Amino acid sequence: MEGKVEQELGSQNHHHHHNHPCVEISMEIHKVETPPKRSSLQKLKNRLKETFFPDDPLRQFKGQSAKQKWLLGFQYIFPILQWGPHYNLNLLKSDVVSGLTIASLAIPQGISYAKLANLPPIVGLYSSFVPPLVYAVLGSSKDLAVGPVSIASLLMGSMLRQEVSPAQDPLLFLQLAFTSTFFAGLFQASLGFLRLGFIIDFLSKATLIGFMAGAAIIVSLQQLKALLGITHFTKEMGLVPVMSSVFHNTKEWSWQTILMGFCFLVFLLVTRHISMKKPKLFWVSAGAPLLSVVVSTLFVFAFKAQHHGISVIGKLEQGLNPPSWNMLHFHGSHMGLVLKTGLITGIISLTEGIAVGRTFAALKNYQVDGNKEMIAIGVMNVVGSTTSCYITTGAFSRSAVNHNAGAKTAVSNIIMAVTVMVTLLFLMPLFQYTPNLVLGAIIVTAVIGLVDIPAAYQIWKVDKFDFVVMLCAFFGVIFISVQEGLALAVGISIFKMVLQMTRPKTVVLGNIPGTDIFRNRHQYKDAVPVPGFLILSIQAPINFANSNYLNDRILRWIQDYEEEEENIKMHSSLRFVVLDLAAVSAIDTNGVTFVQELRRVLEKKGVELVLVNPVGEVMEKLQKADGTHDLLQPNVLFLTVGEAVSSLFSSMKGVSSSHV
Repeated sequence: MEGKVEQELGSQNHHHHHNHPCVEISMEIHKVETPPKRSSLQKLKNRLKETFFPDDPLRQFKGQSAKQKWLLGFQYIFPILQWGPHYNLNLLKSDVVSGLTIASLAIPQGISYAKLANLPPIVGLYSSFVPPLVYAVLGSSKDLAVGPVSIASLLMGSMLRQEVSPAQDPLLFLQLAFTSTFFAGLFQASLGFLRLGFIIDFLSKATLIGFMAGAAIIVSLQQLKALLGITHFTKEMGLVPVMSSVFHNTKEWSWQTILMGFCFLVFLLVTRHISMKKPKLFWVSAGAPLLSVVVSTLFVFAFKAQHHGISVIGKLEQGLNPPSWNMLHFHGSHMGLVLKTGLITGIISLTEGIAVGRTFAALKNYQVDGNKEMIAIGVMNVVGSTTSCYITTGAFSRSAVNHNAGAKTAVSNIIMAVTVMVTLLFLMPLFQYTPNLVLGAIIVTAVIGLVDIPAAYQIWKVDKFDFVVMLCAFFGVIFISVQEGLALAVGISIFKMVLQMTRPKTVVLGNIPGTDIFRNRHQYKDAVPVPGFLILSIQAPINFANSNYLNDRILRWIQDYEEEEENIKMHSSLRFVVLDLAAVSAIDTNGVTFVQELRRVLEKKGVELVLVNPVGEVMEKLQKADGTHDLLQPNVLFLTVGEAVSSLFSSMKGVSSSHV
């Protein structure tokens, strides 16, 4: 066969065909190789490895002595054993500075976020003491500052509030919060341990940007209660109920609160702006919240302002975290709610923590292991739930400050925890007169950074569908509820993936004159069709979801070809349908049947189906399915489109010289 083609190609060069000089080029034909045989067990093993161990954690153990293996194993589980031995005074200096800086931010934010979750303010400080210590031992990020965060707090507060009122039943509410945290931690750690980290990849960048922005606005709206001094405030989270509640209760607005709150809010926003413009001045925005708390507390204390309509936190108990394992409830009527809350807050805080860790790891050029982070954050929450902490993760604003303040290792978390410990032991009475409006202003300033307008504009420029997903997340969170908005956006993202699978792209290729290169005729305007050939490229795996569509689409391409005027004029009837399978990465039973059926249908029309460059897996499956070896005969299977066309073109000439 091949020798014959060579001869024909040689003879063909003598009588030049003026339309298509490209086809004249004599080429040798390469054979399409089949991949080496592997047993089904080997394939399964490889598949499992790629699914669950894409990072190949066992690579470092190869060829080590037994003692070394144990050491590496412990270092893998407790990253503190990796950097701990090399720790020195220089590093400590940087870590102390950054640790104190984030502590000054963590104390006011901890109190504020606990109030956002409808929990006693002291729980926010408890949650800034134990979790950072656990994270320092288990975590692999050098910059992550751990503690309560706004969105997880809002989620936990709003979800538990659906069944239990924090005002009427504060103890039960607290027990449910700790139990939810326990389940969230259990869920996070098991995701990492079972290597199921890819579950959180379903939250795409667009979804997250929309969700974060929506949540930031919801959190800010909740602060209107504190900033306006309203006492009867709605329990709902949505935009509409909050705004109606604000304007129905105008008689409750207190001008003292509004004036003071406004001053602090402006001060905090200005300091935030300064630090964003000049990262060297990170301490300006890092110290501002604590300064505001101190100034406002002194002001209230001096002027006895709590008697003039300014609400204050009130007494906070002194002392370290009391154990809370006896407050975890694993039975009773609220079990479903607790599990649901744990799952959702767990996933959201995990996504945030890992995203923040990866962002700063990329800036400093080190690796963060996603599965290890999940285990670290999970264990941290399980331990936290037994020591009076609610859900915690890596916080974006504090990690940024930690990074800018020059943190070198996780010791900055330990320094922060020690500072919080000192505060818990000795400084709690000082917060008695802290006004709630300052906490509101601190929260608004902290979450406003989550509204990322440049990123949203970038998404709009690059991908309009992603922009729609982002808007769905955003408006869903604002108008429906936080968890429904998130579910909606994830649903739309998955729908987009399904659409891409069920309606894959097929394109018609043409020849770029003077070469044997074939490219998309839509993209390359000078690519020309070859008479008698319909060359199609399928650009997706062929499976049950799309094989029917592909069948219909290809028959439609054939109709288009037959109706094209040029072809009618030239009398060139369709002889070959060439399928370029280079982009088809996989195929299933339906896909194989589709190829076989297509061959049969085309044969009835007197058209041959030619396959080009199938990848290993596709080649194997076609071979196994193809008992009579029709599909993969050498004259209908080629390595490149160029070789297929030149070989078949010459055989076509040999058969029908009338067309020349």
